[in-house]
Amino acid sequence: MLVVTSVEDVTANLVIEALNERHARVARVDLADIGTELMFSARLCDQPRWTGWLRSPSREIAFEEVGAVYYRRPTPYAGGFAHLSEEEGEFAAIEARYGLGGILRSLHATYVNHPAANSRADYKPAQLQAAARLGLAVPPTLITNDVTQGRKFAAEHGPIIYKSFRGAPAAADGRAAAIWTQRVAEHELDDSVSVTAHMFQKEVPKTADARVTVIGPAVFASRIGSPDGALDWRSGDWEKLAYNSIDVPEQVKNALHAYLDHFGLAFGCFDFALEAVNGSRSEAWTFIECNPNGQWGWLPDMSAMADAFADVLLKGWWP
Repeated sequence: MLVVTSVEDVTANLVIEALNERHARVARVDLADIGTELMFSARLCDQPRWTGWLRSPSREIAFEEVGAVYYRRPTPYAGGFAHLSEEEGEFAAIEARYGLGGILRSLHATYVNHPAANSRADYKPAQLQAAARLGLAVPPTLITNDVTQGRKFAAEHGPIIYKSFRGAPAAADGRAAAIWTQRVAEHELDDSVSVTAHMFQKEVPKTADARVTVIGPAVFASRIGSPDGALDWRSGDWEKLAYNSIDVPEQVKNALHAYLDHFGLAFGCFDFALEAVNGSRSEAWTFIECNPNGQWGWLPDMSAMADAFADVLLKGWWP
């Protein structure tokens, strides 16, 4: 079992613990360690698959013996080349990505998830289109850099919200930054919209949020209540959020499995807005997004989720 992630990845630790309990042989590597801390050699000679080894300070792994790859969040290759000049470091990082990275993408193994599948599923326009095609409710959405179209959309569908596609880059000191979902009024849209792509959506008058984590056949869902009614629950005090287990409607559940199949994923974290339905005790589910490599180690069902990951990773090859 090969776990590709950074040393600081607490979420991956939960899965590694579940794998260790099943006596699986687990090797953890971080891509930025390439160099004397991470050596490899791969051959394509007498058979149509790569053979060779990957060696870290703690162990050596034969590529042909890897049955599954848990590809989480490794440190970017560039992190291992800070000692080189900018030009040399950029070249070395690209070569490492397409050399070692190419090998790690080509193993005859189960991937959760394959990095190419993560990449395909990471674009919000593709996410929203796939969700709509599969029958999930999706908010009216506009993606544009034309202020006239933005104002027209706001007039037709207001109130509207703005949401970034990827979030803010890290600050100069390396600390993570974030751009939360925010309301925007028609009069606030100006010519700065033309600078880059923007996504505007009709605001869903939600009563709560739902985080649905799908791992192979297993589905875990939590209703997330924010005491201050925050538009984006991630922006508030996480200690004050209320989590309750929630049943996922069968139609939604089927669509989520179809969604993963569409992108070639084994796992995904789905976010929904829940909206009260007049005269009914049920709530309407509106698809917001899916993070194909999302965090889940803070949710109430995290232990069961770690076991579900172990089930998917070991199925079919581990005794």
